Amino acid sequence: MVNSVTNLGRSGVFDWMVQRVTAYVLALYTIFLIGFALTTDVDYQVWSGLFSQTWFRILTLLTLISIGAHAWVGLWTISTDYIKATALRFLFQAACGLAMFVYLVWGIQILWGL
Repeated sequence: MVNSVTNLGRSGVFDWMVQRVTAYVLALYTIFLIGFALTTDVDYQVWSGLFSQTWFRILTLLTLISIGAHAWVGLWTISTDYIKATALRFLFQAACGLAMFVYLVWGIQILWGL
């Protein structure tokens, strides 16, 4: 069995599954938000009320984590396909990983008010 170098999964099949599951989470979240915006007269109070509900904060946190996992697998795949120089690929992957971590922490701070 081939081991995954992404460190996200145990194999290429697991990384493929991560991509598919996170894509569904992102799609459902997007569809929900579009449906909410189209069926509700959205103002600050309504928007704040939606984000003050624990179930929606958890769903948004799941979406933030899904964005990070989806982006990591995708960018790792792209970088290994197109960046052949090891040092440059490492720097690119490190920058992507750092950016995803910063965005996740920033999103959690915004979402939970920490």
